[in-house]
Amino acid sequence: MLVTSTTIALSETPSLALSEENRLFLEAWRTIDRAYVDKTFNGQSWFRYRENALRNEPMNTREETYMAIRKMLATLDDPFTRFLEPEKFNSLRSGTQGALTGVGLSIGYPTASDGSSAGLVVISSMPGGPANRAGILSGDVILAIDDTSTESMGIYDAAERLQGPEGSPVELTVRSGAEIRHLALTREKVSLNPVKSRLCVVPGPGKSSPRIGYIKLTSFNQNASGAVREAIDTLRSNSVNAFVLDLRDNSGGLFPEGIEIAKIWLDKGVIVYICDSRGVRDIYDTDGTDALAASEPLAVLVNKGTASASEILAGALKDNKRAVLFGEPTYGKGKIQSVFQLSDGSGLAVTVARYETPAHTDIDKVGVIPDHPLPKTFPKDEDGFCGCLQDSASTCNMNGGQLFAR
Repeated sequence: MLVTSTTIALSETPSLALSEENRLFLEAWRTIDRAYVDKTFNGQSWFRYRENALRNEPMNTREETYMAIRKMLATLDDPFTRFLEPEKFNSLRSGTQGALTGVGLSIGYPTASDGSSAGLVVISSMPGGPANRAGILSGDVILAIDDTSTESMGIYDAAERLQGPEGSPVELTVRSGAEIRHLALTREKVSLNPVKSRLCVVPGPGKSSPRIGYIKLTSFNQNASGAVREAIDTLRSNSVNAFVLDLRDNSGGLFPEGIEIAKIWLDKGVIVYICDSRGVRDIYDTDGTDALAASEPLAVLVNKGTASASEILAGALKDNKRAVLFGEPTYGKGKIQSVFQLSDGSGLAVTVARYETPAHTDIDKVGVIPDHPLPKTFPKDEDGFCGCLQDSASTCNMNGGQLFAR
């Protein structure tokens, strides 16, 4: 669910007057002090907060220390900066490494376009996962998890409730349009194989039939860039002459993987600007050294479930005029979190920057705007995609000329 890079926060040698619990609290405080994007710390004196907390907050047990850290983070009023107990930190790491036990949902906070402030919105529902099989789709609203209302629930609290032991039950109350459903799901180990691909041969006159390589990228875990390269190589061996990259319902993942995949498609150019409160802090670009498919026509499919690292990739390909984007405005998560491990095995997810696309567009809460819409009946699976291109009578049909024309 996050754009993350993982480092370990190292604490300075503490005063002998501090207890072990105090030292853990200070380790968390220093991590925020060094890494947090907003150096006003939501308009407060960060040093004064440290002194007051050490003087007034109980830290006699590990749970009390964790509570003090959570209370400290709450003052930042940033839902993406949060504390992770050791088991939750390990769960987050396992999710970026390719497997997770849950129901296969990525969730976010509602936006104005969702028409409701209550509940949590489904960004994407993993194909074949328990939630997807139950009919939960992007745009549905989770109203309750195991009879606990989500009205004031944070997305990470909700994510933790959705995860659990393999085979354990979880009950969801879901609103789909005007319909409210109560669903009983069973958690499964969801394998995050990030890429599906296939060759689509579109009928054409003579020997000019377009051969389109379709690649669906579902997440940015540590296998993603390698899997995309493998898919391109396989499709190239079948003589494709154009590519479609489907980022619909891809809620993001590891920031570095998004950068590496952008390099595959670009021969040169800026990929993303990393910014803080003072402006541009860093630039990620490419000189074409890692390019694999920088010349063939490319179309990218996006929707409101396209978020985070997916938006970085889509924005880079659009602004560099490498691809034509089809679909609807993306989710609009323009902030980057890094994950820091603390000395006791717990961790912090910290907002460390915001980003701008190569055209200096801040997409936070706005999204990447596509060049063209898709037909409303356009399918999300690889077989359906090919069927739409091959059947000229279908309501979802788009010919190759439409798909790659600016």
